[in-house]
Amino acid sequence: MDRLSNANAASTLLSSRDRGWTGLEAEFLHIQAGRTHVPGSRTHRLGIHFGRAVNAHCQCDGRHYRRQQKHGDIDVVPAGLDGWWEDDRDCTILRLNIRPELLNAAARELGRDPETVSLAPKFQLRDPRIESIAWAIKAEIEAIIPSDRTYADMLGMALAIRLVESDGQKRFEPADARATLTSRQQRRLAEFIEDHIDQSLSLADLAAVAGLSVSHLKPLFRATFGMPVHRYVLTRRVERARLLLMAANMPVAQVALETGFAHQSHMAHWMRRILGLTPGMITRMHS
Repeated sequence: MDRLSNANAASTLLSSRDRGWTGLEAEFLHIQAGRTHVPGSRTHRLGIHFGRAVNAHCQCDGRHYRRQQKHGDIDVVPAGLDGWWEDDRDCTILRLNIRPELLNAAARELGRDPETVSLAPKFQLRDPRIESIAWAIKAEIEAIIPSDRTYADMLGMALAIRLVESDGQKRFEPADARATLTSRQQRRLAEFIEDHIDQSLSLADLAAVAGLSVSHLKPLFRATFGMPVHRYVLTRRVERARLLLMAANMPVAQVALETGFAHQSHMAHWMRRILGLTPGMITRMHS
């Protein structure tokens, strides 16, 4: 029996499905003890074990593995590959689904031909960098108030780049750390962000405006603007919201939508973090 077709076998505790992410999907799952079939998928899958250890038996890619699965152990299952997992007790895992398009983009960012990247199945992998990214992703789907979408984009790309790097070929040397955006690129990016502040902005959108790849944009943007992309976008959203609250007779919820926040609480959270003020405090100060 395909236990994943049985709703009682795997239950979703947390998911990124309502976050509008692209290229990456995350689920925090409770898996019942017993034998679980995971069918082949169009996405590459990572399963990161969370919590107490379980004795596990895995059959995948024509091989059998018997092991004690510990917190942080990672299974990497390439797209199209199915397998069986059997645990002696209930467990929880963070499952990360990565679209092949994201892996291909990561390969290009590293100067690799995507056709030469072959993601191999790996079991009980220990990789501190993948684990660190995975727990940051878990924290993001746990958050009641999510970060800006550009942060999820960065996590997804960082994960995909690490998977490509672990394929074994050497990446290109990094760019000069002193490099910055040209004044034209800086101006175009600043104007684009201001003109689209009410919309969901992605790293791919901003990279296209600057005429750069995502991996080149991130260090150059930080060196030029003095902060990461997602932090800059949030700062500009907060500043626009502050000006609207001061100047317009507009409901606070409408201000949040006009400045690209998910909702009023999302805006209030970041205003407190960045300005040390709530929307109510700002409106009272200028009433």
